[in-house]
Formats: sequence, structure tokens, C-alpha cells
Amino acid sequence: MAERRRICVMGLGYIGLPTASLLATKGFEVLGVDVNSKVVETVAAGGIHITEPELDILVKSAVQSGRLRVALAPEPADIFIIAVPTPFMEGHRPDLSCVESAARAIAPILDKGNLVVLESTSPPGTTERVARWLEEERTDLRLPRANRYAISDQVSDILVAHCPERVLPGQILRELVGNDRIVGGVDEASTEAAADFYREFVSAEVLTTNSRTAELAKLTENTFRDVNIALANELSMVCNHLDVDVWELIELANRHPRVNILMPGPGVGGHCLAVDPWFIVDSAPEQARLIRTARELNDEKPDFVVRWTESRAARLRDPVIACLGLAYKPDIDDLRESPALDITRRLARDAAGRVLAVEPNIGELPPALAGSGVELVSLERAMEEADIVVALVAHRQFRRIPLARLQEKILINVCGLWRQ
Repeated sequence: MAERRRICVMGLGYIGLPTASLLATKGFEVLGVDVNSKVVETVAAGGIHITEPELDILVKSAVQSGRLRVALAPEPADIFIIAVPTPFMEGHRPDLSCVESAARAIAPILDKGNLVVLESTSPPGTTERVARWLEEERTDLRLPRANRYAISDQVSDILVAHCPERVLPGQILRELVGNDRIVGGVDEASTEAAADFYREFVSAEVLTTNSRTAELAKLTENTFRDVNIALANELSMVCNHLDVDVWELIELANRHPRVNILMPGPGVGGHCLAVDPWFIVDSAPEQARLIRTARELNDEKPDFVVRWTESRAARLRDPVIACLGLAYKPDIDDLRESPALDITRRLARDAAGRVLAVEPNIGELPPALAGSGVELVSLERAMEEADIVVALVAHRQFRRIPLARLQEKILINVCGLWRQ
């Protein structure tokens, strides 16, 4: 590690901030960069702007040690890590503008021997595009090209690789170190350099390949789960039609030693499962037919939940509907791409009844529900006032609700919170 001690992390979000803080505690001199001045101010003061167990302690320690600094612009370093958002645009086309901006921002300060690692989840070929963007900005430097190995006079001045994050919100700090990592360079020299770097702080195995395979591996991991959830969600709709308990059905089917069906829910949300499969579809639209169908089915599940709830509400006069959960998964505050949030908003928009939202992991109504008429209330108040209870997210607080309190209510069991 003696030769590479300065690290610049581009992006201080759900991956960038934990990574920067972790590396600082491992002895690296780290500069964290973000375009949001409020984020920079918060982290500079030793605070955090996202919720993740023990992250506040780690950031405070890293900042106080002097090994973690933050800024709005990058500075020269030995290793640059790009951990910026990669959402999709209209038509589910990948939006790589943040990655391109980060690459072009670091280009002027690159020096021979620097390593650039893209950690952002990206469509196949994005890491090669990073190398091309850098090359456009720095014609004085030799950048690696795919399938051209570092030999004789073809040695690249800058090393470029991809190492996708593979962490679970709520367990990020543990999994950054304890999960196997996949490293793929644009060329062989980049692969080796990046793998050597990650082996300095990752306790699990560091697996090497090329950049396109590394990119597709991360997308495949999340697509596998998305397709499995699509099966579960479709089964839930089949069971609703046939008056069968889907939770019992899946539990029984999973007793087969080679069957492992995941649980259905209100849809699929978050920054990975709801986005990553579209990157594969965009890269190979004619080939990724099953992936597209599964993604469309999961995107349509909120429609089913809204229709189901509204059909029950139509039987009542002035119904009060309690939506339990707004996050995209249990026991976190992350609302990104959340189907539960979308369902709650649409029930209010359609005037299905007075809508109460219960989300114990946030303190105020999110902007997406501003002006919608939805009230953010306590669980206790929701249980007192609701005629219809829609279980959208299985937060631990909801799992403690006594069944006796639900006997007089219409129950819409979307996430398996209780047996129907």
C-alpha cells in the first residue's frame, strides 16, 4: 500500500460515503467528492446524510482522524473511485451522465500510473467508455483498450477497471469487507492493479475477469432475484384469482430440495433490482426477452395492489386506508423506486379514501407525497382509525401488531405480514 495511499472517491452516496470512510480507517488518505454542497458540509462536520447502521461512528472517526476530507472538486490522487448514480431515463435507457461527468472531472488531474475504478453499477461496456472519455480529455496519456494486453510499448499510462458494489443496505459496512468482490479491467494490467488494491482491505476473495464480464455479473445477480420475484408476484395474482393462500403455497413448494421461490410483495424497488435488469435489456433487447417480461410484471404489480385495495374501499362509505410502509424493503428508510410509496400516492390520487401512511423509519412526509392529502401518522393512530389496512412493507414494528387488533378491519396482505 506504500505506493498508493491517496484515494479520491467521486460520489458520497450509499456506496461512496461508506467506502471513503472505510478506506480512511484502513490508513489511506481519502478525499470524498460530491456535487451537493449540503452533503459536503454535513460530512465535513463528521455527520451523515444517509441512514446506515454504525456509519455515523465510522464517518466521525474518519473525519476526526484527518484521513477523510471532503470537497466539491477532485484533487490529485493515486486511485480514483467513481461511485456515482446510474439511473435510467425515459424508455428505461441508462443515464450515464453522472459517470461521464465524474470521469471528465478527474481527467485534468490524472498522472501516469493512476488507477481509475468504476464502482457504479453500469451496462456492459461502460468501463471502456470511461477510458475513452479520459482519453478524449487527456490526449497526452495512453489509455487501455479492451483485449489489448500490457506488453512492450503498449503499456497504458492510466489503469481503468470495474469493481461493482455487492452490498445490502443495513449491512453495508460489513459486506464491503466480507463479501467476495469481482474485479475486471479494461486490460490485463488494469485488472491486476485493481485486484491488488481491493485485496488490501477486502477479507473475502477477490475474483478477476474483464470489465464487461464484471459489469454483467453485477447485473445478472440482481436480475436473477428480479426474475424470481416476478414468479412470486405472478403466483400471488394467480392465488388471488383462485382463492389460494400464496404464502402457504410458496412455503410448501419450497420444501422441495431444489425449489427456492422468493416472497411476493408490492413490486420491486430500490437502486438495484428495479434498475439493473433494464441495463441488460438495453444492451441486448432482442435476446433479453424473459428479463424484460419479468421486469414489466414487477413494474405492474402496484397496479394490481391499487385495484385490489380500491375494490375493497368501494364497499365502504368514507373509508380510511392505512398503508403500512413506504420504504422499498423492510427496516430501512430508503424510498428509492419504492412501489409502496407509489401505491400510497396513487390511492390518494384516486380518492379511494382518506389515506394514512405509517413509515417508522422517516420523520416527515416525503416530497413525493407532498400535497397528496396523505397523512404520515403513528402506527397506533393508524390502527385506531383505519377501516382498511394495506401491509406493504414488513417492518419489524408491523410484525408485532396483535392479530386481535386487526379482526374488525379489511386486510390487504401484500407482503406476507400476516396469514390471510
